Amino acid sequence: MKKDCVKRISVVSMLKRREVLGFLGGTAAVSLIGCWRGQSTSAKPIGRLTQTPTRKAIAQTPTCVVKPQQTEGPYFVDEKLNRSDIRSDPSNGAVKQGVPLRLVFRVSGINGRSCTPLRGATVDIWHCDALGVYSDVRDFNGDTQGQKFLRGYQVTNANGTAEFVTIYPGWYPGRTAHIHFKIRTDSASGRGSEFTSQLYFDDALTDQIYAQSPYGTKGQRTQRNDGDGIFQDGGEELMLQLTQDAQGYVGTFDIGLQMT
Repeated sequence: MKKDCVKRISVVSMLKRREVLGFLGGTAAVSLIGCWRGQSTSAKPIGRLTQTPTRKAIAQTPTCVVKPQQTEGPYFVDEKLNRSDIRSDPSNGAVKQGVPLRLVFRVSGINGRSCTPLRGATVDIWHCDALGVYSDVRDFNGDTQGQKFLRGYQVTNANGTAEFVTIYPGWYPGRTAHIHFKIRTDSASGRGSEFTSQLYFDDALTDQIYAQSPYGTKGQRTQRNDGDGIFQDGGEELMLQLTQDAQGYVGTFDIGLQMT
């Protein structure tokens, strides 16, 4: 194990309070530990597009990385929709239009000093559509109660991965482009824990996508990453690196959890 990995474990007590308390739930205490294998995997702005990662690469053992918890926000609804493609509304089959996005979570558990894929964790995601509208809520955009588009969960497999097909999120006043996610462990027993946070995107790419239809019909967005108060609370660590494929974009997000 590399020295910098050992160093991060030795100073876990010095992590910011928000990075630790976010993992307290039930009777289990969950914390995030950074444990890099070789090169750091911290996100960088998408200055250029690279080749799409292969399925084999995605299935490899994930890296343990520190990620801060962020607010759940007002739009979480525990729909219990077990599905990978979250673009449609189950009530009528209508599919939300937008730039396709394949999102892969690689969840690992920290066992002693090693990182291993975490199987059986429930990963929920939810976000607004291209015009900034959430499903199953009543807010300034209107009433979408009963609709369930752009919501769903998947359970991580033996490789610790959970994969979704969705669209690039739109925007609404006060917020930059983002996707909410929640990871729950051992939820069936009632003794599990959960971690909730958000994913963010490079502003330059967001500008390119928002110039396209249907995003462009909403007009110029009013908030960017550096002006978003929630992004400022650790958003740089939650940037989603994207690559381009034939359908749209692919993003892989690594996160490590330790049960103590």
